[in-house]
Amino acid sequence: MTNFRVVAAIALVIFWPRVLSAGHGTEDDVVTITAEQVKSILDAREKIVLVDLRPIKDFQKTRLPGARSLPMLELDKRFHEIPKSGRVVLYCDCPQNQIIEQAYQLLKDYGYRNTAVMADAFHEWVSRKYPVETGAKK
Repeated sequence: MTNFRVVAAIALVIFWPRVLSAGHGTEDDVVTITAEQVKSILDAREKIVLVDLRPIKDFQKTRLPGARSLPMLELDKRFHEIPKSGRVVLYCDCPQNQIIEQAYQLLKDYGYRNTAVMADAFHEWVSRKYPVETGAKK
């Protein structure tokens, strides 16, 4: 009987998280990265693709260094412009995280496994006085 309790306890520890998440789509969890981590990657000059999901007028005013504009409303038609290899980070100034999570999920549905969402909104990046590019980008 004691061995049964040990085995049952081990099984509970191993399988309980799966039981709790059953039907809750944990495979759809959004991978996030902090603004500090993005800044560290940029400072180290590591390769990264930053995708700005804000409207083009906002992107043209100011953006993360080296970012590409791919407005959320165009993502479904232009997703193929995002590389499927390397590190890709999506960001916006979305009033709700749900919007950027939808973008993340759309890319995941198209087979992207290399994307993450910057957990901090663009205005938070700016408020920390992290580097930005300004003016129209060609």
